[in-house]
Amino acid sequence: MPGVTGTHPGHQAGSARVDMPVDGMSCASCAQRIEKHLSKQPGVETASVNFATRTATVRYDPGAAAPSDLARAVSDIGFTASLPAPASPATIAQPHHAASGSLFTRTIIAACLSLPVLIIAMSHGRIAGLDAPWVNWLQLALTTPVLFWCGTPFFRAAWKGLLHASANMDTLVVLGTSAAYFYSAVATIRPDLFTHAGQSHGPAHVYFESAAAIIVLILIGRSLEARATRRAAAAIERLIGLQPRTARLLRDGSEHDVPVDSVVPGNHLLVRPGEKIPVDGEVESGDSAIDESMLTGESIPIDKKPGDAVFAATINTTGALHIIATRTGADTALQQILRLVQEAQGSKAPIARLADRVSAVFVPAVLAVAILTFALWWLLGPPETRLAMSLLASVSVLIIACPCALGLATPTAIMVGTGRGAEMGILIKGGKPLEIAHRLSTIVLDKTGTITSGTPGVTDVLPSRLSPFSQDELLRVVASAERGSEHPLGAAIVREARSRNLVLSEPASFRAAAGLGIEAAIDGRTMLAGRAALLEKRGIRSTMAAEAQALAAQGRTLMHVAFDGREAGLIALADTVRPEAREAVDQLRAQGLQVILMTGDNETTAAAVARQVGIDQVFAELLPGDKADKVRALQEQGRIVAMVGDGINDAPALARADIGIAIGSGTDVAIESADITLMRSDLRAVPRAIALSRATMRTIRQNLFWAFVYNALGIPIAAGVLYPFTGWLLSPIIASAAMASSSVSVVLNSLRLRRVEL
Repeated sequence: MPGVTGTHPGHQAGSARVDMPVDGMSCASCAQRIEKHLSKQPGVETASVNFATRTATVRYDPGAAAPSDLARAVSDIGFTASLPAPASPATIAQPHHAASGSLFTRTIIAACLSLPVLIIAMSHGRIAGLDAPWVNWLQLALTTPVLFWCGTPFFRAAWKGLLHASANMDTLVVLGTSAAYFYSAVATIRPDLFTHAGQSHGPAHVYFESAAAIIVLILIGRSLEARATRRAAAAIERLIGLQPRTARLLRDGSEHDVPVDSVVPGNHLLVRPGEKIPVDGEVESGDSAIDESMLTGESIPIDKKPGDAVFAATINTTGALHIIATRTGADTALQQILRLVQEAQGSKAPIARLADRVSAVFVPAVLAVAILTFALWWLLGPPETRLAMSLLASVSVLIIACPCALGLATPTAIMVGTGRGAEMGILIKGGKPLEIAHRLSTIVLDKTGTITSGTPGVTDVLPSRLSPFSQDELLRVVASAERGSEHPLGAAIVREARSRNLVLSEPASFRAAAGLGIEAAIDGRTMLAGRAALLEKRGIRSTMAAEAQALAAQGRTLMHVAFDGREAGLIALADTVRPEAREAVDQLRAQGLQVILMTGDNETTAAAVARQVGIDQVFAELLPGDKADKVRALQEQGRIVAMVGDGINDAPALARADIGIAIGSGTDVAIESADITLMRSDLRAVPRAIALSRATMRTIRQNLFWAFVYNALGIPIAAGVLYPFTGWLLSPIIASAAMASSSVSVVLNSLRLRRVEL
């Protein structure tokens, strides 16, 4: 759970970890600044700040530092860090909902106030009554709250950066909007100051719409980002919700329903059919099949007998079990999965945006050019016009350097790219997955529910050589006996019989042989169906050992059938491979990716499935923590790893991987832990998602190139380098037009993604 934990593999003995929520971050460079500052604190071994989850994860020596010291260090550089509270759905969700709610309110208000300003600016005097002097005052009144209330987060972040001698995207936003706003405010209040600059009559030219539009666009991007951040907490909320709230405690020969938190190791518990196992334990008495799909990902329930281990939140399907609690609270397998998801999410380093990296140099350079421009025109300009010309030139520099195109370069491409993905049934949670996916080198595929369908199905019906039954008749009789069974294998046989339109009979009697199979009377005959041991127990000799061995080698689960004391045949079941899986694997290889199969199933079944789809490297018999460890090991080899899965057991690996891809038919926890969700259970969407990522990143790089080209060419012209040769001084109107054209080119280039072929 979030908070302070003890030692961890790979760290020195005696070290501790704390996960601190951090407020006040506005971009990836903020996270980097906090991370660097924390790393310099005494006693800190490692520090990682996750911008997406707003969390600082710090490994430290408890003898040299305390969580309160680390929180104070974060506060010293202008951010707010709080000590962790115990994990619950409410405490996890509340900060994210509050942050996104505030952003949404600011965005709506900014958009409503900016719309009239944009209409006035776009009319260019063609609407009667909108070219009077009072119109500029109206724009001033509407733009002021947009800038100084709706845009408060940008000004606050820019101020923090200034205090600590750093610049980021917020600094660019504040520079551009402030230049446009204050120039326009002065032109509104004192239009006479600009009469010598080509404005001899009428209201002065103003650029309030530039300031307002920039704030609205950036707020929209931040709102979308906040929405994606909420999803990072949703996976943990759902994991916590899987834990049963009560347990049935056996004490003094009677049953007592108690809160699961009060159960301690050694307590005796009763779990009835259909109920969840409340804690990890050991079967004391009883036989049943346990659905452990949330833990192992395997769809076929596991038969349990006295002495076998059971795990919290798994489902008891058939018989009553008496268990002895062995691990409770934070020690259960479910809580370990929760911890792994949180650690993996916290360990993801934020991706520094190219615009943020460049802004560290770009912003001071623009400021220097603007100041130098003002000074040169003040010294060299004609005395009667030097103030107006100095203001015009320096403001033109700041306006043309406004980060509108730079700010649009990434979000517009991401919006179009993610929209294109949604049309194809590929939900991409923001720009971060798109940025990473194009660099992937390894794809790890889960087996059950990802490569396979996730539910057992009949693959073979083999009557014995001496049996009087045909395939359909053998299937029909067994299905008739299983029609009342709750076991998934029996349900699969019934489904197959009904798909063949076979008419089922009503069994005269039915009895389950715990852990072995069933015995029933059908059409006047006694039937046995189950494991080979059931037939051996009744003295029935099998003549189909070779067929059984061949099917088992292919990873099939076998049901042996006998009638009236004689072997009748075999029914083989398996989790069948999806028809498109082989094509998807081939496409991934064609993209230059290494493909690996990872599963909790046994090695024989895993190898058989891998051969069918063309995968060479297989890791089998893995628990959730093992999967996450395998992903980490690949990352330590320098691989950029994507994990594709569908079950709760995949959640730690999905979160640990550089990119987590969830099958849409999977569990909510897997989907929430993933960065990309495939709405249809079609593996071919994975190579499509990677191709979309590569196309989107190519577009972003093009957008950034053109945004910087406009600045590189426009800033010298705005500063007046052409004036000595042509007598032409760029006005803020032309600067605004150039800024707008750069934005238009970026948007149009991004829209090309709508037609990209994948």
